[in-house]
Amino acid sequence: MIVLKFGGTSLADAPHIRTIAKIVRNTEDDRPVLVVSAHAGVTDLLESLANRALSEKIGIADVRDIHVGILRDLDLPEDLVDDLFEELASILTGIHLVCELTNRTRDYILSFGERLSSRIVAAAFRSFGIPARAIAAWDLGLVTDSAFGSARPQDECYSRIRRSLKQVKELPVVTGFIAKDRDGNITTLGRSGSDFTASLVGAAVGAREIQIWTDVDGVMSADPRIVPNARSLPRLSFNEMSELAYYGARVIHPATMVPAVLNRIPVRVLNTNSPKHPGTVILDDPTPGAPPISSIAYRRQQTLINVVSTRMLLQHGFMANLFEVFGRHEVVVDMISTSEVSVSITTDSDQRLDPVLRELSEFADVTVERDKAIICLVGDGIRTTGDVVARIFATSRNAGVTARMISMGASRINVSFLVADEDVEKAVQALHEEFF
Repeated sequence: MIVLKFGGTSLADAPHIRTIAKIVRNTEDDRPVLVVSAHAGVTDLLESLANRALSEKIGIADVRDIHVGILRDLDLPEDLVDDLFEELASILTGIHLVCELTNRTRDYILSFGERLSSRIVAAAFRSFGIPARAIAAWDLGLVTDSAFGSARPQDECYSRIRRSLKQVKELPVVTGFIAKDRDGNITTLGRSGSDFTASLVGAAVGAREIQIWTDVDGVMSADPRIVPNARSLPRLSFNEMSELAYYGARVIHPATMVPAVLNRIPVRVLNTNSPKHPGTVILDDPTPGAPPISSIAYRRQQTLINVVSTRMLLQHGFMANLFEVFGRHEVVVDMISTSEVSVSITTDSDQRLDPVLRELSEFADVTVERDKAIICLVGDGIRTTGDVVARIFATSRNAGVTARMISMGASRINVSFLVADEDVEKAVQALHEEFF
């Protein structure tokens, strides 16, 4: 059995859906399971409608037009998903009437993207002669906690999904991104969470492979928008891909790695628009004789927080107190650097930062620098190549880029450093030229 996840760009319109039907036909012997995202742009549109409904009465014409247009081009009944349109309109009216938008309600609204696309894709496949059935992930048994917006699956979901899929005779077309908690409330797994759904399903059924179909030729050596001659990487290790995903390689969702790693299931990243391209396969073990750097990623909109206090000197418990403040306010920390009396921390959680800064200021001097970016060079070959760090910073210096903070973990598969946001492009371009 294999799991194929198709993202929004792969489902953008009727021609794309016809293309993925051809891809699926070629995998029929592997008993495929499909996981689908919302159609391109729909999740952002739903998010916008939810926010606007707080202050104005909102219609759903834009959402309807996208989906009816696809139905029409596929020669499917235009009223196929009218019940979902009515449900969406009702909840938006409710937000407007009570002037309240909770995280739970937001997840409910965002769920419509995948619910609509799965039903349309399944109907299209049936019209192409492929027996298919749209299935909400929660009906398979995907149950999560109640952390709306970034829910985490519960352990029992694996056995439930496995049992449920055994009962499905048709091609399953499963909703990505969405689930339900134990109380029956709709939850979401976070943006790009359809990758996570695919990995969970793959782990549940012991899939031979998890395929992530997107609009690029696999994982690239750098962002092709910045480096036009970036190349597709034939192979990466799970550790390399996890680092790249976290630090900005948008091809795959970071959490996707976890179920795949635990179950040693290969993940392959492929291009819907070029299905014969081999893409990138992500495997458990490092590539023998790997080059020092596999890829360069970056993460913008970082905030640097400098905490200085003489209380740190020879005092136990200071660091625990400091990070307890971040944890209590649910602010995720990216990079950390320490000295005898200071700690430097980066985060992209700017919205919840003010209460953190107020509490830290009660026992330390705190300064904040915004508009920073993390550049991360990843490669299993870093472990065995002695001059990588010297080359990185010599290249950066020659490009006129100054590092504000540096991090290299004991695992030695990545080197990260913080720069001014405006220096990202020239730094990445120079480093790619050096290593590739």
